[in-house]
Amino acid sequence: MSDDVKDAGLVAMISSILGGSKRTDPVAPPPLTEGPPTVPSNGAEAASATEPTPIKQEKPPEAAPATVEPAEQPARIVTTRDGKQLLPAEAIADLVLGELRKLEDFPATGVSVTVYGYRHWNAMLTFAPFSTSFQNATRFRQTMPDIVFKLRRFVELEI
Repeated sequence: MSDDVKDAGLVAMISSILGGSKRTDPVAPPPLTEGPPTVPSNGAEAASATEPTPIKQEKPPEAAPATVEPAEQPARIVTTRDGKQLLPAEAIADLVLGELRKLEDFPATGVSVTVYGYRHWNAMLTFAPFSTSFQNATRFRQTMPDIVFKLRRFVELEI
């Protein structure tokens, strides 16, 4: 790159930073004397360009015998003496997230719910950067105690 092109670029950058819209002396880019830059090629590229690569034809896959898998038994719902369901933390987190998704402007991605505790379990809500605004995140976090209180009546954390 020639010095004139570098100078023209620096002048344009400085004038855009300083807010100048006009240059004091117009600088025209020098005429192109060289062709566009080319990538040096090696002998392997030249050989592959002249010789077409053979296409391998594969046999169509044979039909595999259909295997019948036994139907899984539905998961037994474990309940406490109070009639509450015993669920793992991941299942409770999914329930909390499902309730939060019903709220207006709740982000589709970038939200994590963490369930912790034992008898009186609780949930924590974290957001990925730029998944929602600060005001919406605050609003969602303020609704968490209500959702947790409602779910605690029906669900107990399984340990």
